[in-house]
Amino acid sequence: MKRLLASIHDVSPRFEREVETLLGRLLPFVGQRLAMLVVPDHWGSAPMTPAFAARLRGWADVGIEMFVHGWFHRDDTAHRGLTAVKARRLTAGEGEFLGLDRREALARMRRGKSLIEDVTGRAAAGFIAPAWLYSPDARAALVDAGFALAENHNRVWVPGGETLAAGPVITWASRTDSRALSSLAAAAVLRHALRPLPTVRIAVHPGDVTRPALLSSIDRTFAALTRDRRPAAYADLLTAPRVSITD
Repeated sequence: MKRLLASIHDVSPRFEREVETLLGRLLPFVGQRLAMLVVPDHWGSAPMTPAFAARLRGWADVGIEMFVHGWFHRDDTAHRGLTAVKARRLTAGEGEFLGLDRREALARMRRGKSLIEDVTGRAAAGFIAPAWLYSPDARAALVDAGFALAENHNRVWVPGGETLAAGPVITWASRTDSRALSSLAAAAVLRHALRPLPTVRIAVHPGDVTRPALLSSIDRTFAALTRDRRPAAYADLLTAPRVSITD
């Protein structure tokens, strides 16, 4: 049967209430078969607390996968050229790994991996860069960091190895009215257009809870895609047939 991968991004003490809301929204569709993308210190002002660490342990104990999602989530690099266009148009200062060199990317990856594994008592499921944006050096650092999986907007892959799933993530934008409307239109198209794929990914963010229209679209998307595919773990891809697609 075809697979559905669901994830909650930006899991942090800063967004604990929003994460709880999203989790409650997704549970009827996917149960515990979902991933959380954990930011260790969101924008340098929301470090991991003992209380939130206990929540993460509890979620991990029931089978929710924990990914490292950067360290700060904030992009402090002064970009030039095409990278500057990506930083400006694809995200609002959130692409932390878009401009990092290999040494700094690896240091942040290792710190995040160590923290999440210490908190949960389990291996991190993988690494997903904030805003799905990587510098070439950051992609290279994934191999050194020892992650089993990585993801960008268009694919899931084994660092240094093969692509495991391909196709755009269905996600929503809440930052402006125009972006919200565009994401609603995209979700309506993609939940039908992506049906032939063996694996479809859906990602939700804390900001989604601020717009009822986005929440309704999320419900419709999960309802449509769970009719003919089973909720799966990212780790399931490691034993699934491979495809040969690269960036």
